[in-house]
Amino acid sequence: MSQEGYDKLVAELKHLESVERPKASAAIAEAREKGDLSENSEYDAAKEAQAHLEDKINRLKMTISEAKVVDTSRLSTDAVQILSKVEMTNLTNKAKMTYTIVSESEANLREGKISIKTPIAQGLLNHKVGDEVEVQIPRGTIKLRIDKITVG
Repeated sequence: MSQEGYDKLVAELKHLESVERPKASAAIAEAREKGDLSENSEYDAAKEAQAHLEDKINRLKMTISEAKVVDTSRLSTDAVQILSKVEMTNLTNKAKMTYTIVSESEANLREGKISIKTPIAQGLLNHKVGDEVEVQIPRGTIKLRIDKITVG
């Protein structure tokens, strides 16, 4: 993953642990003060929210511990790989598209970042400028021509 993506994950984890976790504990304490816990839906909801939060924190810790930050200065633009920014043309409708291939946790379609696990990214990997590739997507097969590869 990129250094930027890694830094975002670490910042999110820090926020969850230092801000959201105390909020969840406070909500449980507040609900507990309202009396009988056997019929206290606020308490049940607060405990469930805390469980979801802890699950999210644990998943983030796992992702961070397994992350490998890629030195973008060492990436080649000879062929498509992770962190490649690929400009391509859909040969069926002549639409131009540009995507950066990123780790799953960094994917954000609004920013033009697609997960390396998507069919389009998988179809582009290891191909070069000028290559025409057929990619199987849920709506059928699309034919793409790689026009340019840069480092995202």
